Amino acid sequence: MKIHLTSVFVDDQDKALRFYTDVLGFVKKHDVPLGTDRWLTVVSPEDPDGTELLLEPSGHPAVPPYKKALAQDGTPAASFAVDDVRAEFDRLRELGVRFTQEPLEMGAVTTAVLDDTCGNLIQIVHSA
Repeated sequence: MKIHLTSVFVDDQDKALRFYTDVLGFVKKHDVPLGTDRWLTVVSPEDPDGTELLLEPSGHPAVPPYKKALAQDGTPAASFAVDDVRAEFDRLRELGVRFTQEPLEMGAVTTAVLDDTCGNLIQIVHSA
């Protein structure tokens, strides 16, 4: 068994697509209209047939309080692996990304947490 699809709830699918592709560097995999929303997924360019991230609309009534509680607690909605947290932090900060946690080394693991501009905190992580 392996993870095929996971999701983050986003306030605006177009804005999320721009952030996750133009800023974070993912590539669009699926964009299927579903009424006023879309089945919109992105993947890593390093693994185009790998796990897809669904940029899921935040329309369900339970989502806004859930997202707000996570953000207030500083809890990331997702975690993405990178080769070098410090380098990715520097690259993203140059692009104007706001971080809620600068790179933090915890033994063999380094993490940082960013705001995806769509209502989520996202952790980037590297394990040595």
